[in-house]
Order: sequence, then structure tokens, then C-alpha cells
Amino acid sequence: MTRTVHSSGVNLSDALDTMRSDDVGKMVKWLSLPKPHPTRKADKAAAVEKSLTGESLRRLWNKLGEVEQLVVREVLHGPEEGLDQRRFRAKYGKTVAGTDRPSDHLSLPLRFFLYFPERWGRSSLIIPADLAKQLLEFVPPPPEATLATEESLPDGIDRQRDEYFPKGQARPFDRVELTRRDMERAAPRDLLTVLRLIDLGRVAVGAKTGRASAATVLRIAEELDGGDFFDPAEEKNDNGQVVGPMRAFAWPWLVQAGGLAEPRGSKLVLTKAGHAALGQPSAVTLRRLWRQWIGNRILDEFSRIEDIKGQQRGKGARAMTAAAGRRVDITETLAQCPVDSWVAFDEFSRFMEAGNFRFEITRDPWSLYITDPNHGSLGYDGCHDWDLLQGRYIRCLLFEYAATLGLIDVAYTRPERARRDFWHLWAADDITWFSRYDGLEFFRLNPLGAYCLGLAPEYEPRTPVDRASLSVFPDLRVCADMSLSPDERLALETFANAESDGVWRLDRGKALAAIEAGHGADELRTFLAARDDQPLPEMVEGFLRNVERGAQALKADGPGLLIECADAEIAATLGSDARLSKLCMRAGERHLVVRTRAEAAFRKAARELGYGMART
Repeated sequence: MTRTVHSSGVNLSDALDTMRSDDVGKMVKWLSLPKPHPTRKADKAAAVEKSLTGESLRRLWNKLGEVEQLVVREVLHGPEEGLDQRRFRAKYGKTVAGTDRPSDHLSLPLRFFLYFPERWGRSSLIIPADLAKQLLEFVPPPPEATLATEESLPDGIDRQRDEYFPKGQARPFDRVELTRRDMERAAPRDLLTVLRLIDLGRVAVGAKTGRASAATVLRIAEELDGGDFFDPAEEKNDNGQVVGPMRAFAWPWLVQAGGLAEPRGSKLVLTKAGHAALGQPSAVTLRRLWRQWIGNRILDEFSRIEDIKGQQRGKGARAMTAAAGRRVDITETLAQCPVDSWVAFDEFSRFMEAGNFRFEITRDPWSLYITDPNHGSLGYDGCHDWDLLQGRYIRCLLFEYAATLGLIDVAYTRPERARRDFWHLWAADDITWFSRYDGLEFFRLNPLGAYCLGLAPEYEPRTPVDRASLSVFPDLRVCADMSLSPDERLALETFANAESDGVWRLDRGKALAAIEAGHGADELRTFLAARDDQPLPEMVEGFLRNVERGAQALKADGPGLLIECADAEIAATLGSDARLSKLCMRAGERHLVVRTRAEAAFRKAARELGYGMART
């Protein structure tokens, strides 16, 4: 993108006019112009201007070093005025002295190209408009930021020991193994498992908060494919920190944000879309959940960085940026990752800065703190840099949500000693890690993730889904020849009772309750047929037909009001009246049933006959 400096109104002569005469004189001297050199500032400036045209300008350009040329290219073609120091360092791993201060701190010949005209309210280095116009003729745009990838994972990660070691001696390292989890295969199963748990009424949440209870999270973790990333039941460490659940924590939020479940009382219940998802390809549902999560407002993932206080209330809460905007930036960067290549997290974070996919966590870092709002405030220099705040948020979104939905595979360690960038903070001695996500070292965008991000039009699982073989018998028994996956077991439990290991029996009461809750008998037929090579026995087909018929035998016709009459004679009088008989029905000798919607009309007609219904 071409920068907008051409319309800034700052020309080279204006920029030189803001400089001290001695500094302009140094520029003249460096040019090795014929003597005698001009002594008046205006004459010095004119000599410099003349040297910044045509071939003289090209020669000056060629005298710049490689990194100095990159600085000029970034400013010339950048989307904003000035040089973004943080982005430049992230992109090239280098800086140029003086570029964060007025131009008289720059070395020559870079000082001929970059200026700091304070008179016009500029707060950063610019290239004057007439000079920029000439440079655009031969100075190419800067290179795009690149992302380094790995074809394979290392066997482990080196972690520095915390113990004391003599001065001058190299700090000893320990080799820590990486844990690898391929989530592309696990997420589709986890999705069905969680939906089944909700359907069976086993996901308790706060009626107002929508947050799953601790017992529910542990129950979900037990059913997840391969379990959670860490043991969700582990005890707190000496500093009161615990890694705790991640995938099991995320799933109840994900299905609520995606419209697949909603709180009803103290439980989550499936919505119409949730019931439909049980019969849809899992990849389609996972893509929907990710897209819905990007814009959700029910949870800011940064709240999971629990040792950073002040973000939930008052001034701190008001200063937090919208999570949806942050998620968009991270998603756009994630889409730049090549499929099936491992990316080191630190490299991904660097690429976000270098590629200008940046975002802010808070508009006021002074309102966030560790332990103490004064001494531990993150507003102090070095306490709110990219890695401490944005880096932790990116880790959380990728580790706890993108990986849970199967978009990425991950390789990680425990968070202890994984990061040292917070050790300089006040009260850092009181925490073992800055976030439970600190151990995320590598991730890999997989084909499911490419589909969910819209990079691929379709998704085909790389390996077929393992299904247990079932045998269905005329006596309504269902026997499995191997252990069922959690989602398969929960699917059977919707319609059947477990009798022993690997043996279930279809149950009329459960089947009726399932159909009343929104399931169909065809759902069970499809489930059984996909796992039994033989046709369903006629007795089982008859059972399903009877259950379907029985489930439709009754129909709720709306709520009603049971009215007790003083005696049977009054009940008979009201029940036989030409008008009232259309509004009520007899229910025994002394009772009438009136539809709730007809109560007002019933009362009016009863009064005309001389009968009223006093409040009790």
C-alpha cells in the first residue's frame, strides 16, 4: 500500500527548515561538495535539496546499508506515516539506531531520507512528499513478512533450571518431552459426545452465567477422546495455581455460542439446531462453531489468564478491547499458515507483529495488575509488551478453542518454566507460570482447520472413523464386539439400558422419552445399521414402529385450569350450559377443566349464570 505522505503538505524545503543550521551543515559536509561551502542556512538547505534529485539521489540511495534501505522502504510504502519500531524488529530481527528519535540522531546518509518536522505536529519520522515522489520511481516495496515452518517436531524442548549456579557458568538445561495431540481426529468425536451428554441431561450450568459446574467439567473431561490436555482434577500447587481443564471447560461455551444448546433451569438442553447436528457431518458443525465463536460475546478468553487482575470490573473492564476483533486478527493470521506444517508458537506470534496482524488487549494497561494494583500494575514499562499480554491471549485462543474444535494439532509441555518473560515483574515470585497455556510450543493447521477457515471447499477425513461392530438380536439386545467410543455409548444410552459390559437392551420408556425430546426412531435405525451388517430383526423393527406410534398418541393441547365446584349440581349446570360447554370439560363429579386461554371468557359466562370464582 502506498503511503499517504504525498498529500501531507510537508516538502523537503519545509523539513530542512525545521533543522538546526549546524545539522544541515553536517549534511553538506558529508556530501563532499566543492568548497567553499555555504555558510547561510538557506544556502546549505538549497545545496542539500539539489543533491536529492536525479542520479545524485540514486547514488545516495546506493550508499545506504541493507537494513537502512529496509527502513526507508517501510516508511515509503507503509500504510501509515513513520516507522513502526515494533513491527520492524519483529519482521527483520534488527533495528536502526536513532529511528525512534528526531532525525538529527540518525546517521548519515540515512538522515537525507528521513525527517522529523515537529513544527507540523508529526510525532514520527517521515519522508517529505516531493522526495517520496522521486523515491517511488525506483525504490521497491519492502518484502512481505514470512512465516517459518517445521516439517517435523523436535524430540523435546530445553528448559533452563531455576537453581543457583556460579557466576560465569552457563545455566544448566533440562530436556522436556513434548506431548503431541492430533485434534483433527478427536474433535468430531468430542462434539458428538458433548451433544449426547447434554441430551441426557448431564451438563449442569449456572442458570444466569451459563458456566458449567466443576463436577460437570470433570464429567466431560472423562468422556473426551484421550482425555483433556492436562489432568483436570489435579490439586493446586504451592502458589495456588492449577492448570485445570481446558477442552472440557471450552465445550459448554462453544455449543452455547454456536446455538446448539441453551440453559434451561440448571441444565443445558439441545436446541433444534443441536438435535440436527447429531445427524450432520461433524466437520460442518465444527466449522459453524468456530465461525460463531469468532463473534461471540459470552466469554472473553483473556479472563482465563486468571493471575492478571482488574479485567473483570470497573475501569479495567471498560478499558478491555472487544474480543471479537482480536479473534478476527488471529484467525486471519492462522489462515496464512501452510496446511500440515508445524509452526513454533513464538514464530507465529512474531509473524503476527511483522505482518501487521496486531491487536490490543486493553486501552489502559495501568488498570491491570498482578497481586497489587499499585506495585503490580502492568502499566509500567516492560510490563505490558506483546508477549506478556497479546501472546498469552493468542495461546489461549489457539490451545483452548481452536485445538478443541480440531482446527489445529498441538505439541506442548506443562507450563512450569516454559516462559521466563514474566520473571522481572513485581510479585512474579508468587506465581509459577503466567498462564496455563505457557507450554504451547508448536501447532499445525490441519485439513479440518483449512475447511473451517474457508481455505478448502470440502473436507474429507484422512482416516475413516472407527466404528464398533454391533449385533442386534430379536429380544432387543444390542451387543458390541469391542469397546464403544464415548459418543457411541452415549448414543445407545439414549434408547437402551446397559445390562453388562458390551450388552444393552432397548427400552420402551427410554425410547419414548428420546422421541419426545426430539430424536427420531430413524436416528437409532441409522446408528444400528451402520454398525451391523445384518438387517434389523423384525422384532426390533416392530419395537421401533410401536414406539413411534406410541410417541405420537398424545398431543399437548395447551395448559389448562382445574376448577373445583362447590357441589356436583353446580358442575353439572355449568358443564351443560350451551355457552360454557364449549369452554370447559367435566373432570369427575365436582371438577371442570378450562383451557388457560379461555379463562376470561369462562369467568364472564359463569357470572351471567350467577357463579363467581373468588381468589384463594
